[in-house]
Amino acid sequence: MDTQDWRASAKHFDFQGHQIAYWTGGNENARPLLLVHGYPTCAWDWVPVWETLGANHRLIACDMLGFGLSDKPRSGYAIHLQTDIQSALLAHLGIGEFDALVHDYGVSVGQEMLARQQDGSGFADLGKVVFLNGGLFPDQHRARPMQKLGISPFGFLLALLMTRKGFGKGFSEVFGPDTQPSKAELDAFWEFIAHNRGDRIPHKLLHYIGDRIEHKDRWEAALVRAESKIGLINGALDPVSGKHAYDRWRQVVPGAHHHLIGHVGHYPQVEAPDEVARVALDWLA
Repeated sequence: MDTQDWRASAKHFDFQGHQIAYWTGGNENARPLLLVHGYPTCAWDWVPVWETLGANHRLIACDMLGFGLSDKPRSGYAIHLQTDIQSALLAHLGIGEFDALVHDYGVSVGQEMLARQQDGSGFADLGKVVFLNGGLFPDQHRARPMQKLGISPFGFLLALLMTRKGFGKGFSEVFGPDTQPSKAELDAFWEFIAHNRGDRIPHKLLHYIGDRIEHKDRWEAALVRAESKIGLINGALDPVSGKHAYDRWRQVVPGAHHHLIGHVGHYPQVEAPDEVARVALDWLA
């Protein structure tokens, strides 16, 4: 599938006056699987595993506020709001019981969904959750130089530095040395980042780093309480949340599923799509 086909297949719904782009697919009669993307990309990240996962699941994915083809307001990017959007999307589609596969930025959304289920404030129908590389444990999150700039008082400079060339160089650094993105892949990622001037707000989307620190206890406790129904598929060579984060997972939730992919980095669903899909489907079965 190319980016034009992906754009053409997008649907939209209104969330608090904002248009949210979403996609559905796969087996309409199978158990729903909610896919939650990462930063700074969008639901396009799931295309490499879309067909394989869709053979066994009804797939649902959106571009969160500020990402991809969804609206990109000047502010309002708390993880709690992004979690509200997932809830609204499920309600919009009339979804009951479902599982989730979450990555990067999306792992915090996944943790908040679990926390709400546990405190009775939402997501009562959430089943299993499979996590991919992301900042599950704030003290294990090794922010990249551009992220550090983005959350500083000079964060606005990140927007000025956000060019296709600069993005390609920095983004490639979080992939494994043998699974580097091609020029065409980088062009596709950039197309959605830059859509509707999204390249002007990367520092605003970094709100999640502070959210993770603020809600650390709540979100880590959610993992412990959900230990029997969660799993982590981790790219070991990720400089942000690689094997060091996987090792912490093994310590915090020793009874949870875990799978380490030794030769890939931060985007395992892009770098090793067949392996990610196989393991995820096995755990979700």
